[in-house]
Amino acid sequence: MTWSKMKQNLDSFLSPALHGRVEYSASSYRYVPDKAGLCYITVDKKNILQIGDPAGPIQWYKTELEIKNDTAIQIPISEAEIEAIRSETKGNVPEDRLKVMARSRKISIHAKELLSAQSALSKSNFIVAATQFLSTSIDESLESNDILLNILALVDRRVGKKRMLNMADKMKLKHPMVQYFYELRLSTS
Repeated sequence: MTWSKMKQNLDSFLSPALHGRVEYSASSYRYVPDKAGLCYITVDKKNILQIGDPAGPIQWYKTELEIKNDTAIQIPISEAEIEAIRSETKGNVPEDRLKVMARSRKISIHAKELLSAQSALSKSNFIVAATQFLSTSIDESLESNDILLNILALVDRRVGKKRMLNMADKMKLKHPMVQYFYELRLSTS
């Protein structure tokens, strides 16, 4: 599929409130066919996401420790996770320490997932991800660990306000780039 046709398809799925605000752009190298061009998403004419560019306006994490120390990341911990640690330690750990241990474990898992998704995005081919988005269901794109699929799904007109509000807890566990587009969509609904 040519870029112009793909852009037209992506634009047709864009939420009406975001028409004119969110735009997809691509450039390519005419004389170097094996070299991928630049693909980026702009919001209000500002370049927000450029594939492979860690210098964008959204924070890109370099280490697991950065994620663990980021106070903006809120990790919800369930009673079942606390209970699992309680049973592992055979009740020898104070109650307040159980919560700290559960949060630490969960944030380590979350950090690894974020770094994995982030590294996949930096190597990503926007055209391949957009083609995948156009050929899969909106649910699969929302549940995916791929940052780009999440973003494309969040700005999609098929995701309504009620569904957006129900995803609030899941969004806390997503990459800041995905959270940015979630907040953008909520602000326009």
